[in-house]
Amino acid sequence: MIFTQESEYSAVLDACVLVPAALCDFLLRLAEEPAMYRPLWSEHILNEMVKALKNKLKRTPQEALYRRQEMSKAFPEAMVAVPESLARSLDGISDEDDRPVLAAAIMARANVIVTQNTKHFPKDYLDEYGILCHNADDFLIHQYHRFGQLVLDKLDDQAAGISKSRAYVIKSLSNAAPGFARVAEANTL
Repeated sequence: MIFTQESEYSAVLDACVLVPAALCDFLLRLAEEPAMYRPLWSEHILNEMVKALKNKLKRTPQEALYRRQEMSKAFPEAMVAVPESLARSLDGISDEDDRPVLAAAIMARANVIVTQNTKHFPKDYLDEYGILCHNADDFLIHQYHRFGQLVLDKLDDQAAGISKSRAYVIKSLSNAAPGFARVAEANTL
């Protein structure tokens, strides 16, 4: 799929969907050629991801930085510069740590923010900017409805990359995306 500024579907990926390895891997595979969307993030988002990998998942600083470097290398166009003044001004978002996420979406003219913290992004406020907010489950289901077999192929690619089955990958996604896991299981041969 060739994206243009006018036809491109883009998503800001919040740190919370980039921390779980299986979910991060699958979201990024969906953005590889043939791509279903363009992933976006900011320095703030990647810093939050690294912090969570170290503090919550007890990854070493080297492991966390390696993930960040590999993501940046694979998707150099994903980085969005966010003016601090814009992030500070978004007072419709009560959690100050979430304001840079919306600011990234505004700066990039993203279609959607993908986060597990959807309650932090009030729909009425996001509507002012023409931005949707989906959790990982809704986003993956949406991608499945748009691209069907290609999504299943990407599951198979992920499974092959770790020498496991599609069922194993689906199970590894089931906590973060239970609805998608059910859809994918129903369409597994």
